[in-house]
Amino acid sequence: MKFCLVSIKNRGMPKQSLVWAFLVLGLLTGCGFHLRGNLAFAFSSIAITPYPGSAVAQELRRSLGSAVNVLKPHDPLTQAQLVMNVLSEQREKTVVGVNASGQVREFQLRNRVKFSLTTPQGREIWAENEILQQRDISYNESAALAKEAEEILLYRDMQTDIVQQIMRRLATVQLF
Repeated sequence: MKFCLVSIKNRGMPKQSLVWAFLVLGLLTGCGFHLRGNLAFAFSSIAITPYPGSAVAQELRRSLGSAVNVLKPHDPLTQAQLVMNVLSEQREKTVVGVNASGQVREFQLRNRVKFSLTTPQGREIWAENEILQQRDISYNESAALAKEAEEILLYRDMQTDIVQQIMRRLATVQLF
């Protein structure tokens, strides 16, 4: 068995590119740019109603579960510091583009979630809020199954975006 050792010359980044990379990195850190990092919450327990609720409510439970105590359905609401009420989740699909013969060429998908935040005693922290996400999707009859799968993925992506927005809003809540 023969082993062949190959001599590797300096094929790394040229010095000029390395200087540019450090310059860009220095400018980014100098302007205050930093990654978002973990969210810190001012509360340690939350109840999300209704149980099990919509897909957004379920994903919100999973996302918050690692940071705060999410109450189970049999736990009394008085054990929670906050109560998140997911009032509705509505998915919409509208036609936004047709060709000359009237065939659909483009849809707009919307995911609308309404929610509120209260204390267990009923004091309102957030009145009814609404988050709306929308995406455009082209359509082709010859690829109907693929477009259906793409639609499902886009709805899931919108749902994840909505949950992240809710979590960022929850991180701003201050308890008195």
